[in-house]
Amino acid sequence: MMVAMDDDQAATLQRWEDAGAHWAVIDRHADSVTVGLYRCDGGEEVDRFTSADPALLDFVRDRDASF
Repeated sequence: MMVAMDDDQAATLQRWEDAGAHWAVIDRHADSVTVGLYRCDGGEEVDRFTSADPALLDFVRDRDASF
């Protein structure tokens, strides 16, 4: 899965989690975050993206991962 820059990335993470897969914050800065997307079976990373989207920053503010 490739996350396009114009996607609602907070919604993407929620859909990813709802489907049983996992995500984790790989790197966090005051104005951006890098998130890895992982398969539900074995945890292999399948994609990652960096974003400064305020909605995404709010979504992951108190969370480091979906698991």
